[in-house]
Amino acid sequence: MESEPVQRPHLVCIPFPSHGHIDPMLQLAKLLHFKGFYITFINTEFTHRRLESSRGPDSVKSFEDFRFETIPDGLPMIDSGPMQDIPALCNSIRNNCHYPFLDLLNKLNSSASGPTVTCIISDEAMSFTLRAAEELGIPEFLFFTPSACGFMSYLHYNELIERGYVPLKDESCLSNGYLYTQIDFIPGMRDIRLRDLPSFIRTTNGDDIMLNYDLENGKNASRARAVILNTFYDLEHEVIEGITSKFSIRVYSIGPLSLLCDQMSPSKSIGSHLREEDTNCLEWLDQKGLRSVLYVNFGSITVMTPKQLREFAWGLANSKQFFLWVIRPDLVEGESAIHSEEFIKETQERGFFSKSVPQEQVLSHHSIGGFLTHSGWNSTIESICGGVPMLCWPFFAEQPTNCRFACTEWGIGMEIDNDVKRDEVESLVRELMEGEKGNVMREKAMEWRKSAEKATGKGGSSYVDMDKLINEILLYSKR
Repeated sequence: MESEPVQRPHLVCIPFPSHGHIDPMLQLAKLLHFKGFYITFINTEFTHRRLESSRGPDSVKSFEDFRFETIPDGLPMIDSGPMQDIPALCNSIRNNCHYPFLDLLNKLNSSASGPTVTCIISDEAMSFTLRAAEELGIPEFLFFTPSACGFMSYLHYNELIERGYVPLKDESCLSNGYLYTQIDFIPGMRDIRLRDLPSFIRTTNGDDIMLNYDLENGKNASRARAVILNTFYDLEHEVIEGITSKFSIRVYSIGPLSLLCDQMSPSKSIGSHLREEDTNCLEWLDQKGLRSVLYVNFGSITVMTPKQLREFAWGLANSKQFFLWVIRPDLVEGESAIHSEEFIKETQERGFFSKSVPQEQVLSHHSIGGFLTHSGWNSTIESICGGVPMLCWPFFAEQPTNCRFACTEWGIGMEIDNDVKRDEVESLVRELMEGEKGNVMREKAMEWRKSAEKATGKGGSSYVDMDKLINEILLYSKR
């Protein structure tokens, strides 16, 4: 009697709908696809349209065993150009996405064109998916795309509220020094201050959407089989151990995913970026000397005032350094990010401007000597992979936490004051690119780069955790 054929394991992957979450989730999905899993990757309809308009239909083209599906996010469909309002999006996801997601899972399970769903990997910021997984009896893992220290911070939102630190008593707490209050009950996070924790605690409203959204997602983490982190053990081992011991949450640290992808060589034909990337900057970088260029990129969500843009611009101009600056059209609040003719003339021999670049290639380029960044986790971990020290200007979410760790724990960053001034920018850029402290930071960044390469190499901590994750998913697929 012939045995029945073994069903191919089918993973559903669903990221939070923003660039900083989609990219690492897609890297993880491609790794698992390379390892033999059937993948269904779920974007929101808005995100799907953005990918099609910026990268072309092939960017979300389904293959035989790697398919793209969509669910509505519950918001009115707008033109695909602008970013969606984050609080409104989070509130809508929480209230409107469960049933469309459940319907899609049932549709996938009843389809003859693919195997039954055996596992879900959901963004931790999309933890509403746990309800559908539990209703259908499908095991689910949560992928937290930011840092371990960021995740640990969100896990403590409830305790911060219970101890009376949050919400703030009144608006004066934002400016009277209260945010410099040290917190001593978060494992692995020495000398952490309120200002270093994810920015959603900076509210006087106990019903604030983002405060409660992240509070809820943090509480949901223990309902998953395990949490997956895009970090490596040596970099954040104290925090990782604190998560497992205080919250009894199992953690797979499998980063940096970009290096693990290079190690395991998954397909690069499946795109992820929400903007078309300009590769002309690489030719410009090829003409520059070793570590002579400052890379400037504030990410996909950061917005600044026209005054802040001017201060950054003239700080860079006065530093007399070469720079590559990525400027999104919507970088400046309420208007286009346009530099003055005087600034363009002053820096025309030293500056290169672009709307979007292949960041990993840029940060690994020999001519890059420093990175002026918003301290998003993807940018931080990619800077570590390139061995590049940072100037940090955090904007929101867990970016202040990443900044604090980069500057005080890992020795690879210097912080720029939120009230940015051109003289400070000039001074810090010079110190980073030419000074003794910059050289020390660069050496430390290279040490972390080697540590990241070791972690993702065969037998390294991330490589081993990836194998363990795959084996656990396979066990569920055989049941």
